[in-house]
Formats: sequence, C-alpha cells, structure tokens
Amino acid sequence: MISKKSKNGKESLSDRAYRELKSLILDNKLQVGAHFLEQEVAELLNMSRTPSREALLRLSNEGLIEIRSRHGMRVKPISIQDMKEIYEILTSLEATAASLAAQIGLDESQIANLRQAVDDMERSLAKDQLEAWAEADERFHRLLVEYSENRRLIALVGNFIDQSHRVRIMTLRMRPKPVNSVADHRAVMEAIIRGDAEAAWRLHQKHREGSGKMLVDILDSHSMRQL
Repeated sequence: MISKKSKNGKESLSDRAYRELKSLILDNKLQVGAHFLEQEVAELLNMSRTPSREALLRLSNEGLIEIRSRHGMRVKPISIQDMKEIYEILTSLEATAASLAAQIGLDESQIANLRQAVDDMERSLAKDQLEAWAEADERFHRLLVEYSENRRLIALVGNFIDQSHRVRIMTLRMRPKPVNSVADHRAVMEAIIRGDAEAAWRLHQKHREGSGKMLVDILDSHSMRQL
C-alpha cells in the first residue's frame, strides 16, 4: 500500500487516521461488534470527519469493519470458517512467495533480516514471552512475502495476515508452546538461501497447513464460533 504524503513529506491525515484506527482494531482495543458513529470515530482519533471517513472506507475494503448507513461502523467478527479460508489462502500464497524468493535470491541484508526474526522467535520462546514470539513470527512471514517481489501477492497476503491477527493474539496462550515453530522457519529460510525453490515451497506449505489446523482446532475445542 502506497502511503499518501503531503508536499512537505509528512504522513497525510487520512493515512494517520487509517493507521491509528487499524492498530486499535488489530490489538483488540476496539472490541468485535463495537459500534461507532462517524463522529465518534473522529473524536476518538482527535481528527475531523473527512480523514476519519477515508480511513473507514479503507478498513471496510480490507474486511476489518462494515460501514452501516446512518449507523457508522461496526468491527467485524471472524468465524471459524473465516479462519479456515484465510489459512487456506495464506498457505497457498506464502508457499508461492517462499518459492519466488528462493528463485530470485536474497542479498545479505535480506538474509540478515530473516535470521534476526528467527533468532528473536527463539529467544522469546526461551523466555516464555509469547507476545514477542508472535511479533517476530509475523515479521518473518511479512518479510518472506515482501522478498517475493510480487506486488499483488504482497497486498493480498498482508490483508489476510491483518484479518487473522486478532484471533492469533487472542488464542496465543490457548495453544501448546510453539517449540517446533523456530525449526520450521529456520528450515524454510535455509531452503530460500540455498535457492531450493521446491523445498522452500514444500516446507512453508507444510508449516502453514499445520499452524492453520491447530488454530482452527483451538477455536473449535473452546466453542469459539466467532471472535
């Protein structure tokens, strides 16, 4: 997504409104099902209604909220079926991204970024800091997709990662400690570094399939039909 800048290079008000409101939603500070009038959103962001309205339209297009005529906006829930579909998409597209990154080849800076993400995951798990682990995990996935250099794939995957973020954070301490996650990510990374596109695709596909199934099973076992 290209950020709109004003003539002096600063972030536009609409971009700032979008970023701040999206952060509130993804961090579950605006609860699922919460209703806000357009004026209330503007007041929450301490902005005028115009940039707030533009932010709402963008978030609606991304599936995070729904805009209701004369009733403002509502934070949309995510169901088990939504998560199944999201992870099916992520599994397919991210495996393709891993394959593309391996074919393109990474420079030293890109390799260092992936290694840093994996190392941060390992350190966070050793300290039982699951929130930090989740941040490093998401960073790895976003970097992986970015290094595919496919702009449409990057936009699609980013949207679905955002949609799944709330559920992942809410269920973070319901799942078994992700001790195999570091090994999975390191194996994918090494396949990409050595240019083995087939192995990168296969390893990442297996990893995303497994993590998606585990998350859906957690939701089902806790009777969490939607979040």
